[in-house]
Amino acid sequence: MIACLKNKLQNLERNIMETTQTSQSLYQALWNSADVLRSKMDANDYKSYLLGMVFYKYLSDKMLFFMAETMEEGTDSLEDALEVYRSYYEDADTHEDLLTVMKDELNYSIKPDLTFTALVARVNEGTFQLEDLAQGFRDIEQSDDLYENLFEDIDLYSKKLGATPQKQNQTVAAVMKELAVLDVAGHAGDMLGDAYEYLIGQFATDSGKKAGEFYTPQPVAKLMTQIAFLGREDQLGFTIYDATMGSGSLLLNAKKYSHKPQTVVYFGQELNTSTYNLARMNMILHGVPVENQFLHNADTLDEDWPTQEPTNFDGVLMNPPYSAKWSASSGFLNDPRFSPFGKLAPQSKADFAFLLHGYYHLKQDNGVMAIVLPHGVLFRGNAEGTIRKALLEEGAIDTVIGLPANIFFNTSIPTTVIILKKNRTNRDVYFIDASKEFDKGKNQNIMTDAHIEKILEAYKSREEIDKFAHLASYEEIVENDYNLNIPRYVDTFEEEEVEPLTEIVSKINDTNKAIESQTASLLEMLNQLHGTTPEADAELKQFLKEFKG
Repeated sequence: MIACLKNKLQNLERNIMETTQTSQSLYQALWNSADVLRSKMDANDYKSYLLGMVFYKYLSDKMLFFMAETMEEGTDSLEDALEVYRSYYEDADTHEDLLTVMKDELNYSIKPDLTFTALVARVNEGTFQLEDLAQGFRDIEQSDDLYENLFEDIDLYSKKLGATPQKQNQTVAAVMKELAVLDVAGHAGDMLGDAYEYLIGQFATDSGKKAGEFYTPQPVAKLMTQIAFLGREDQLGFTIYDATMGSGSLLLNAKKYSHKPQTVVYFGQELNTSTYNLARMNMILHGVPVENQFLHNADTLDEDWPTQEPTNFDGVLMNPPYSAKWSASSGFLNDPRFSPFGKLAPQSKADFAFLLHGYYHLKQDNGVMAIVLPHGVLFRGNAEGTIRKALLEEGAIDTVIGLPANIFFNTSIPTTVIILKKNRTNRDVYFIDASKEFDKGKNQNIMTDAHIEKILEAYKSREEIDKFAHLASYEEIVENDYNLNIPRYVDTFEEEEVEPLTEIVSKINDTNKAIESQTASLLEMLNQLHGTTPEADAELKQFLKEFKG
């Protein structure tokens, strides 16, 4: 029976992936629902409400269609699916079996009256009560460890939603009404997950640094992920780790570039609880199997994770907060993540602490790490200089890619992607200056697929490319005192064409003649002027005398 149900579930997912609603219409509907909250709170607050309710609708709709299909009463109508579900749920003969199937196949269940479809019907009738939605959230959270505390950031009784319970009720009802048109189950993961990422990008734009902390622009994510997977696209069970995962969007790019996406195993850690919950939702919405998700809510630097096998990974991808503060207490000198490098990253700049943490968790053989950091890590001295020297002596730094300025939501500064590997046979470093690889955008510069492809081709070739890429020997790096500032290695200076002196003289003479001609014309006009009074006329004549010299 279970095998049969699994086949049905697979068929259902295949069918619903074939829906035709465009990304743009999905984005628009989501954005319209955001408008309801936009005037009441900033983006960093309303993302939790909006995305949480979208997620609840996704779980509700997916369950209804699944149950209708399971009972061989498949339908495209959520209202019809709800009636099928309700009839079997309320039937004493089928109730327990129904719950068992949902537990086995979905890991959750929602009472018929608490489904999103039923709640929206009450919104339209004017009988909706917030407590019903709150109960639905609690039921999901209690159904499985996967959903524990998932909705804890959504305070349905917050004064931000309205000064009175009635106003709060009205606001949430208005959001649900906008969301009701979304065919979320019909997109079964990827489409809706991409919509999540679209909205996250919008939030980052709206609320600046605070929201931008958890979002890596897709072009940069594409570049890093493709480098991590290069030559290993067909690998089964590829393990990928992001110690500062934010919403999980950087990790989830693995689904696009692995040829075996259902076997990729995801490990991620995030300090901010709200953002951690967002990443959990994002994983589920992208259809990542439960057994392939290992997410952790904690401080990456203060407490190492993971500490139980596996602890090292095929790919490490990171976009940590730039130049963040950390404790840098002396006890970390005994921490195996940092101790081999002689110094700790300075308290005011944790950049190298994040880098060393990621590097520590990289597999010895064939592991590839890509991390985005500000340019300062390439040349700053003191403790950072010591760490950089140790990494270079070890041959850990494989490639340095200079990105354009103003491509991130939370900063306009130029950044660099550093590629690290273990057990390299040499200590050379390949430098790519991609600072000019962008198109001008309204708010941010944009890297296109063509720009990304150019960088990837250079990375794969490791060849000298004039004004763009240079393979620096270890000896060359030592000569530069372990300074990795890209302009030291990639000369992008464009010499201006020197004009012959005879042409310069000719232009000067032409300019002088033009000045003389214009001066003569001006004098002719001035001589025709007369003052309206004897005093004015005298003043004018004096002016002309001095003008002529």
